[in-house]
Amino acid sequence: MGIFTKQMSARELALVCRQMATAYTAGIPIIRALEMAGREAPNSRAREVVKAMREDIEGGSTLAEAAQRQRTYLPPMFVELIANGEKGGRLDAMLGDLATYYEDRVNLQRQIVTMAVYPALQLAIAWFLGTFAFMLLGQLGATLEGRGDAFDFAGLFASYVRFQGRAAVVFALAMGIIIVLSRSGVLRWPWGWIRTYIWPLSNVTRRFALARFCRGLSLLVGSGVNIVHAIRGAAGAAGNPFIERDLLEAVPPVQSGAPLTEAFSRSKFLDRTTREMIAVGEASGELEASLRKASDYHFDQATNATQVMVRVGFVLTIVLVAMVVGYVVISFYAQLYGGMLDGVGL
Repeated sequence: MGIFTKQMSARELALVCRQMATAYTAGIPIIRALEMAGREAPNSRAREVVKAMREDIEGGSTLAEAAQRQRTYLPPMFVELIANGEKGGRLDAMLGDLATYYEDRVNLQRQIVTMAVYPALQLAIAWFLGTFAFMLLGQLGATLEGRGDAFDFAGLFASYVRFQGRAAVVFALAMGIIIVLSRSGVLRWPWGWIRTYIWPLSNVTRRFALARFCRGLSLLVGSGVNIVHAIRGAAGAAGNPFIERDLLEAVPPVQSGAPLTEAFSRSKFLDRTTREMIAVGEASGELEASLRKASDYHFDQATNATQVMVRVGFVLTIVLVAMVVGYVVISFYAQLYGGMLDGVGL
């Protein structure tokens, strides 16, 4: 379960979908497949969601109806694909496609986390060492200027521990407030604006959003969903309110009979390469395959953009650490020699 949302995470959905797809393809009834998926679910909330779906089916509901009742925890695209796969007799294929889709997202998230670990570690070290250095500098300065008692390292360390304790409490409270506001949807638009328009987050966000949109649209079109519903479902899967709103502007032209290429021609976020891929797919009748290629293209671009963002963060961290170290060193020697000069009456 995601920290900032009530919906199941990509990792949880990938495990559940893969387990269900494997069992259902092997001829195991869907109720039994759900039971097996529930046992393999990674946490209690995911197990509860799968269990609730299984109990609904045992009570006479279809899989689509059971998934619909869990919309609080299941993404709209998941619910839509399950419904169309069940209706079209392609449930095994839909579950397999969903599993692959969420597995790709998990792999990408792991790459991001892996690349971000070192800069995050540097920032943490800079915080702890930097705050300690500033406190040490303050006490040394007071001692050298004769404004305090003799240097007391034990007292300094105790003050430092108390300071870090207060900082940890403030950080925990801030994170708690952010999580609550995020889960309630309050931060969706403000945080979406930052991710969409502030570099270098903007480049990464747009690529990831378009990758999810193209992959989602490919899956929905391949499952036989009406193109208007497919656009709406895939736009929701983009995960960004500004990009979703922009992509949904293609719905009225499509409803009027316009081709997708024309409908997306005014999009501020869908680039020319993607529109050309869509045009080729429409002309050849291979729209699903073209959209999947467009998704792969954006995933590759997103990975490159993430690497650039991490490198920028790395450089900024190095600069910040260098500035802190330089300030501490200069201040220390300034106070040291200043105190010595004052001691000799100069």
